[in-house]
Amino acid sequence: MINIIWFAMLACGIAAAAIQGDIQTVTRATVSGAEEAVKTALGLIGIIAFWSGLMKIAEDAGLIKVLARLIRPLARVLFPEVPPDHPAMGAIVLSMSANLLGLGNACTPLGIKAMEELQKLNPSKDTASNSMCTFTAITASSLTLIPTTVIALRAAANSHDPTAIVGPTIAATAASTAAAVIADYFLRKARTGGMKL
Repeated sequence: MINIIWFAMLACGIAAAAIQGDIQTVTRATVSGAEEAVKTALGLIGIIAFWSGLMKIAEDAGLIKVLARLIRPLARVLFPEVPPDHPAMGAIVLSMSANLLGLGNACTPLGIKAMEELQKLNPSKDTASNSMCTFTAITASSLTLIPTTVIALRAAANSHDPTAIVGPTIAATAASTAAAVIADYFLRKARTGGMKL
């Protein structure tokens, strides 16, 4: 679907330039856009390498496991259908911990593993279970304590204080996660017939 949207946007832009008789605008925009993309990517390499290395040290030092122990009681409340000792619970907790630290590279495989394990518990294989929906909502809302990518982008753009985004990010992602959990709760109740929307 996203490919269709991108294609439609490009086609509309090219058509608009052709109608105005200035098709060279498309060529200039393509060249300048590619140049800016390369500059931005090169500027991000160093800062992303730094933050990734720092997060890898934190991961190897056991910070994710400490966070996982703190999150486990909350995960039991959010995922009541998942047995506490099931591998799905471990993958969920580790994925949520990686998300908190902004470790997208670590979070993605853990999220896939969690979904695979949740599918094993799913009685209806062609429909997402409540736990799968909850996990998707929490992962998509993505409570983050250290937004490494945004910090890297701000540093590449020569921000005077790239880390100033940390506080607003925590507030915004806390609000989005709270909204996701509340919506999931009410939708789950409506699905099981406990309430009517």
